Amino acid sequence: MSVAGTDAVAGVADGGMHRGLKSRHIQFLALGGAIGTGLFVGSGAILSLVGPAPLFMAYLSMMLVVYNVMNNLAEIVTYLPMRGITIPYFVKRFVDPSLAFAAGWNYWYAYAILVAAEATAGAILLGYWDTPVPDPVWIAIYLGIILFLNIVAVGIFGEAEFWFASIKFITIMGLIILGFVIMLGGSPNDQGRLGFRYWKDPGAFKPYLVDGDTGRFLGYWTALVRAGFAFITSPELIALAAGETVAPRRNIPKAAGRFIYRLAIFYGFGSFIIGVIVPYNDDRLLTPESNASSSPFVIGISRAGIRGLNHVINAAVLTSAWSAGNAFLYSGSRVLYGMALSGDAPKIFGRTSKKGVPYAAVLATWAIGFLAFLNVSNTGAQVFTWFSNISTISGFIAWIVCMITYIRFRKAMTFQNMLHRLPYRTPFQPYLVYFILGLISILTLTNGFHVFFPQNWSAANFLAAYITLPAFLLLYFGHKIMYRTKFAIPISQIDVTTGVKEMDELCANDVDPVPKNFLQKIWYWIA
Repeated sequence: MSVAGTDAVAGVADGGMHRGLKSRHIQFLALGGAIGTGLFVGSGAILSLVGPAPLFMAYLSMMLVVYNVMNNLAEIVTYLPMRGITIPYFVKRFVDPSLAFAAGWNYWYAYAILVAAEATAGAILLGYWDTPVPDPVWIAIYLGIILFLNIVAVGIFGEAEFWFASIKFITIMGLIILGFVIMLGGSPNDQGRLGFRYWKDPGAFKPYLVDGDTGRFLGYWTALVRAGFAFITSPELIALAAGETVAPRRNIPKAAGRFIYRLAIFYGFGSFIIGVIVPYNDDRLLTPESNASSSPFVIGISRAGIRGLNHVINAAVLTSAWSAGNAFLYSGSRVLYGMALSGDAPKIFGRTSKKGVPYAAVLATWAIGFLAFLNVSNTGAQVFTWFSNISTISGFIAWIVCMITYIRFRKAMTFQNMLHRLPYRTPFQPYLVYFILGLISILTLTNGFHVFFPQNWSAANFLAAYITLPAFLLLYFGHKIMYRTKFAIPISQIDVTTGVKEMDELCANDVDPVPKNFLQKIWYWIA
């Protein structure tokens, strides 16, 4: 038995974490993590920069990436849905301990920074109503609530995340439907039937940096990089929750398989509608404040002459910030907890409460959220934005590691003639994973291409785009030099059997629930 296999058994047998998440919890957990302020506000920034066509194409392209990463992870965790598992655990078991060490701390940092980012967004959104309460107080309230939801019990956390995501689901669906009504001429003012008016004037593409076809392609590539921020770390949320999920071999594939359809509705239709109801040259898209007043949905509604919805949309964006921060704190704490179990983080972070909550890891991840208080000053806001940009590239690097891990896992299963034993398999593999791996690798290396144009050169922007790469390599090679690990575990020595028997026994008696009526049948399909 390998060291990684021993760790797996220890993680399962310690009895620390409980299976308290149901199907609807994990499906909406992933949904809540994917839909944050990026959809409501960030999409407007992309629209103003490159136009509606690159915005729409970039989100469609990124959905393919997310589909691949999520289903790669789903194949692995459905096969081994053990308690206490994290993605770094699988990296250590199937690839290399040094890569797992670097990936674990990269994940934890990205999630922790995103908690602070959403806390800051929450404070800004609350300030939209011009309350006398200062931003630091709103940040403290925000952080306090998500700590409560994560520390009390995983069941309460899952229930809260379900309702948060449900509110966003209803709101976004309403905005998309309203957008189509405006597009087809249902505006109360006299702007008439919009159709594709704004795709013709000012145009579908806004060339970026240079003119012509090259400028249009650079616009698409820039939109693709920026669209990635909206999805960063969301595919991993279902995988991280597998160890605390009821009936994992039934519920994980359901959540992973249907996630792409939800993304298509929210980001596909959402990005399309934004480009139809708002021209890319609307000055309000360039407003630097990250609040609902610069949301393209708000702008489109105001152009249509609809009044009174701005407060509703602002509340929905606030809910999305709360939901996403909630999910990021959960995920970051589970990564740190798993690293503590495997010896890659101090043992104190492996402690759990009587209810199975890794409270030490939750508190440590939550504490990084205090970086949100940097936004009290202008200088602090700039520093915080810099850190947020770094977390985006951390997410790309994490996806690269995920795909390498899946490739190694699949090769080991093929070598052992066990590929047929996978409870869940996705189409187009392994060809799709190699294509997406190449795409994300190129995206990571070229994400800051604009800084190399003389008029855009900035040392701060250069560091924001690329400093994560040497930091990750330093963690990787530092661990490898210190512990003298091999480049990679040989395929013939990869352990793909430890823990499988226990998981087979756990899931042996699990059967699909039988709906009693038509409405219950619909509900079972949704959640």
